[in-house]
Amino acid sequence: MNDVRPAGATSQFDIRIEDKTYTGADGTPVPAIREMVLEVRPQSMTVLMGPSGCGKTTLLRILAGLDSDFTGTVHVPDNARIGVMFQEPRLLPWRTVRQNIQIVAEDLSNADLERLAASVEIADKLPRYPQELSLGLARRVALARAFAPRPDLLLLDEPFVSLDERTADRLRRLLLEVWSARPTTAILVTHNAREAILLADELVLLAPRPTHVVAVVPISVPQAKRDPAMVEEIYADLLKRHPANFATG
Repeated sequence: MNDVRPAGATSQFDIRIEDKTYTGADGTPVPAIREMVLEVRPQSMTVLMGPSGCGKTTLLRILAGLDSDFTGTVHVPDNARIGVMFQEPRLLPWRTVRQNIQIVAEDLSNADLERLAASVEIADKLPRYPQELSLGLARRVALARAFAPRPDLLLLDEPFVSLDERTADRLRRLLLEVWSARPTTAILVTHNAREAILLADELVLLAPRPTHVVAVVPISVPQAKRDPAMVEEIYADLLKRHPANFATG
C-alpha cells in the first residue's frame, strides 16, 4: 500500500519508501527500492547519483505519480504542479515546438512562453517541428516544457545523457540559469559525478539495487561559483570520502 499526502507549500518533500518491487521479464520479482528515506528541501537542487539499474528512474516515476505500486509514503505540496524532463526529449512529432510546450501549460501566455523559449535559446525554433531539430535543441525544448507549468517539483532523469560534453555543459548552465530565475524544488538523476557536483545543493549517493540512501552530501558553494577547477577540487575530496561511489565518476 502507498500513501501520497499533501504538505504545506513551504515544507520539505518527505520520501519514505519501504519497498518497491516489480516483476521482471522472466516473471520473477525484482526488488528496486527498500527502506528509502529522503527529505528534500524546498527550492533546492537535489541530485541523485547511483549505479546503473539501482532504481533511480523508478523513484522519479513514483514522485511523478506514474507508479503507485509501492509501500511507503511520499509527501508533496497540496495541488502540486510537477514538471518532468525524461532521458529522451519525447516531443510529439506532429506538433510544433510551440505546441509541444503549450501542451503541458495551456494557461501559459504567449509572452511568457516566448520569454521561457528565449531563456533556453530556442525562441527562433518555436514554429519548427521536432524532426527539424538536433538532439541538443530537442533537449532545450524538453527543458522549456518541464518549466512551462511553473512546477512545484521538477524531476529530471539524466536530461543530458548521450550529448557531447560541450553541448551537455551548455545545457547544464542553461538549466541553472532558468532554475535560478524560476526557483523550484528540483530532483535530478545522473551518472556523471562532475555534473552532479556542478548542479547539486545536496548530492544523494544511492546503493545498488534495491536502492537506499548511502549518504547525503551538502555542497555549500553556490553553483555560479563552481568553475571547472572547483568542481575538480570537490570531486577529489568526495573521491577520498566515498571511493565506492566516485571511483568510476
